[in-house]
Amino acid sequence: MTTIYDFTVEDAQGRQHSLEEYRGKVLLIVNTASQCGFTPQYKGLQALYEQWHEKGLEILAFPCNQFGGQEPEENAVIQQFCQRNYNVQFPVFAKINVNGPDAHPLYKYLRAQKKTLLGDSIPWNFTKFLVDQQGNVLKRFDPSFEPERIGKEIEKLLANA
Repeated sequence: MTTIYDFTVEDAQGRQHSLEEYRGKVLLIVNTASQCGFTPQYKGLQALYEQWHEKGLEILAFPCNQFGGQEPEENAVIQQFCQRNYNVQFPVFAKINVNGPDAHPLYKYLRAQKKTLLGDSIPWNFTKFLVDQQGNVLKRFDPSFEPERIGKEIEKLLANA
């Protein structure tokens, strides 16, 4: 049976990372873009990271250019943008696809685990998935759901650790 820990992702420098590195952590996985109306959510994501990282939260961001061409830059430029504008401390991985035949296997898995009434496709940038310490995909939050509103969910998961 496949688990979230079976996937490998590429960082912005081209290095491979097994999600096994995050076993035992609460994960918030989000597809991002630098030129999106939801881009200011980086601020809320960073605030969550600062508040809960030491207690076991990891935020994993995956830039994606599939929605309105809102992430056209290369990985190095995306990293600079995140640092310069939002002082992002959590990992922003290499750009991927989240929908379609070329979707990253991690996103195929996440979508299959938490479908919506409209199916499993990611509707837009900043769709968020909450994963518990055992690797269970618990919830999916739509792009307009602000990261700050996920804090109580994260707090509950970390309290039960």
